[in-house]
Amino acid sequence: MSNFTIYPAIDMRGGKCVRLLQGDYDQETVYGDSPVDMAKLFADEGAEWIHMVDLDGAKAKKRVNDEYVLKVKETLPVKVQIGGGIRTEEDVAYYLNAGIDRVILGSAAIADPAFVKKMLATYGEKIAIGIDARDGYVATEGWTETSTIKATDLGKELAAAGAETFIFTDIATDGMLSGPNVTGIVEMAEATGKQVIASGGISGLADLTALKEYSGKGVAGSIVGKALYTNKFTVKEALQEVKA
Repeated sequence: MSNFTIYPAIDMRGGKCVRLLQGDYDQETVYGDSPVDMAKLFADEGAEWIHMVDLDGAKAKKRVNDEYVLKVKETLPVKVQIGGGIRTEEDVAYYLNAGIDRVILGSAAIADPAFVKKMLATYGEKIAIGIDARDGYVATEGWTETSTIKATDLGKELAAAGAETFIFTDIATDGMLSGPNVTGIVEMAEATGKQVIASGGISGLADLTALKEYSGKGVAGSIVGKALYTNKFTVKEALQEVKA
């Protein structure tokens, strides 16, 4: 049976652990004062990976909350992937040299494809590609803009350039607890032939079971955020569900 990985999400803003509704900075809920404490909680429940997002960094286009990312890696027995505010090779190297397991490049894939391809050529599987889609088309710049590029086309192009892991977010579902866009996620896995991590919309354990059914087709895991913070289920329960 293919492995299906649960990625508890920690979105950081102002050094706190927050969630935004559909990426809207004006619709923020603070769930914890310390990203590191939150990560420890998830690790204690058995999480092997932590998915971290520097929301301030994404907006400022530079690293802002990086100290918490490094602290999680230093102090906890987990793998870490980080996205947000990573715009230069220096940013990528900064995290990878500090032992971070995977760096996520998102908006940069549209804004500067040459940069993304160079990072894939240099760092290989340590680079994950975050593709955020609205109605099947790529959304960029913190989701405020929608491009004319089909998400699956971008996926194919970057898979050809060496991308092994994609994180696919359907913006319509993010933070809404409405269930994931399984069809879109499976389409991305089939189009790229690579590993796709689902993001957005997980509302209950049944959503994880639905995604895991496609683990043989490349759906490799799921990021879980709001459902954990609103106590729909715990990391421990999620892990039990996908191992069942």
